[in-house]
Amino acid sequence: MWWFQQGLCFLPATLVVWTAASFVFAYITAVVLRHVDPLVPYISDTGTMAPERCVFGIMLDVSAFLGIATVYVRYKQVEALTDEDELKLTRLNRFGLLLGLISSFGMCVVANFQKTTLFSMHLVGAILTFGVGALYILVQTLLSLRMQPRIHSKTTFFVRLGIGLWTLCSIISMFISSVIMYSSLPGVDVPHKLHWIPGETGYTAHIISTVSEWSLAFSFISFFLTYIRDFQKINLRAEADLQSSHLYDWPHNIVAASHPHKRDASESSPLLAGGT
Repeated sequence: MWWFQQGLCFLPATLVVWTAASFVFAYITAVVLRHVDPLVPYISDTGTMAPERCVFGIMLDVSAFLGIATVYVRYKQVEALTDEDELKLTRLNRFGLLLGLISSFGMCVVANFQKTTLFSMHLVGAILTFGVGALYILVQTLLSLRMQPRIHSKTTFFVRLGIGLWTLCSIISMFISSVIMYSSLPGVDVPHKLHWIPGETGYTAHIISTVSEWSLAFSFISFFLTYIRDFQKINLRAEADLQSSHLYDWPHNIVAASHPHKRDASESSPLLAGGT
């Protein structure tokens, strides 16, 4: 059995690969079509113009769905590994689930509200994705701290702590450089500025900001790589709990008594009997 066939580890692996591919594909397309500059544009700039914005939006929507599935499986795993009397862990786990769902929803907002179309909504989506996502990383790191060494090793905790610090540094760097860039360009419509000339006002701050954004994006998705070994040890299954033996709004025996031939036909049907 290959490693990706064990448990549900394919979920975080697919999430990371698919999301990284959406960034890289949009970047290559935007650069080839000369919609952005080759030297480290904003990720949002690479998904602003057609046709790359269409594929970028679709791929990020899929990433959001994978993110929802991943954070839910993580929630169920921690729930199964902790005792019912551990109230702090239970509450922290539920809070982490909420943060993960909000962050995944923010990714949908980023994908469908382009930077040059509705900047305010795009900014809200980015804050939900990376801001709330950073809090999700913090919560999961705290859970890892409380779960070691009984459930997993200290190495897992330190790896997640390192990625969390990487994410925090990227956020701080991006925020400071963005403030400097916007303040140095009064009267300029920065959200619609897709091409930058080296040496112009705000160029250095712009480059630092874009590098920080790429660093933030990859630090965020890299965190889910730490779930691969954990997800190899979990499987989820759906169980159908029927509340009735039929789908009528009235007692089935009345219908069966009034149509005896239809009842016999249904009972002898190989499809309904489980045959193929």
